[in-house]
Amino acid sequence: MLPRDLKPEQFAGYPPEARKLVANYLGILQRLPLSLVPGLLRELIDYDFKFPAERKARERELASLSSLSAGQVKEWFQGFEQIRLSPQLEEFDWAKAPAQFVEQLSAHLWSTHQLDAFRKASNDYADRLNSAVPSEPLPVPRLGIAVIGQGVASYDEPLFRKLRAHGAYFSRVKPEDGLRRLLNAVAARAMEHPAPYGHWYIDGGEEAEHSPALTCVSYKALEPARAALLRRMQAEIDRPGMGPEALRTLLAQMRSADLGMDRESNAKPKDEVLERFEVSLLTEGSGTQIFSTSFAQWAAREALRRAQPLTLLVRFAPRQRQKPMNELLSAATARPEFDFVGSLVDADLGAYYNWLNQQRLSGAEQSSFLVWFEGHSQALAIGPSMPRGTESTSTADLEQLLAWTV
Repeated sequence: MLPRDLKPEQFAGYPPEARKLVANYLGILQRLPLSLVPGLLRELIDYDFKFPAERKARERELASLSSLSAGQVKEWFQGFEQIRLSPQLEEFDWAKAPAQFVEQLSAHLWSTHQLDAFRKASNDYADRLNSAVPSEPLPVPRLGIAVIGQGVASYDEPLFRKLRAHGAYFSRVKPEDGLRRLLNAVAARAMEHPAPYGHWYIDGGEEAEHSPALTCVSYKALEPARAALLRRMQAEIDRPGMGPEALRTLLAQMRSADLGMDRESNAKPKDEVLERFEVSLLTEGSGTQIFSTSFAQWAAREALRRAQPLTLLVRFAPRQRQKPMNELLSAATARPEFDFVGSLVDADLGAYYNWLNQQRLSGAEQSSFLVWFEGHSQALAIGPSMPRGTESTSTADLEQLLAWTV
């Protein structure tokens, strides 16, 4: 089947809002190359469960495509038109199962040495789309916060080395009640600039008391789901003939019910958008089921990429020591042996990646970032008013530091 053969009834199995969106833009989907359309549908099929920023991006993308002339469509997508597909892919029911098609397409591109050509076509399309759909102004500049080193009594090596060139290093920060001060500041921003999924608190351990205005995801809260997933993974790995591709397919099909997740049983209103996000963290991230630092880092990356929050506070927690993977999987419920210093090193690099990912979003030139060594007097602040590559011995608490940064 080719895109020109698409009919509304082929999307009957899509959720209601996704079905309506596809029907509204069926005309442009019929004009696009087969190598591209299933990738778009993979995003659209879950439209009902996307974050507001993702939904708006898909709507603006489709509206922009619909405004193209026939000549512009040919110019924009000539790279995709040159991709050669196999008869098996052309006959696949990709409208019904776009994610499975994309998975098979990836293998086909690799085996036929077309991966570079597809990547170039994708990058060219993204560049054209970004030029055609400018970013909307933000209600307030973005703020990112990373809290690292939980449980580390002392550390003599330099911290924040990759970030120092971009901001100011403070060596005499008052650490008293620091986490509470940061959470209060984040909550104040959420109250002053309310936005659905606009202000986040991610904890690599057990979440601290926080405002309900914050979207919160924590490693500890997902412990039952992580354990259930690890049991499933161990059972599948032990099966004869089970390889990494089959395991990946199994993980991609996981749903919250498969992992025993039920927010309503915990006296919380059910939030299927956030629930699906949490499942994706555990099934798509590498090591997020086992290592708290990996979980915090991947959760921050995905929150920034997908929800594009105005505020993001990430608190890294100690991870367990590295062991052989089979031992980690089989002992998932055992009491872990923590590597505090190793976790600090991981989190220090993780904070740098958080800043890089924040810089990829709109309004990067006005955004601010703060990283603090939890319980200690070291912090680094990046912002429009912060001199780069400098050091300060001024005494300040974290609230003051935030005020100087934002």
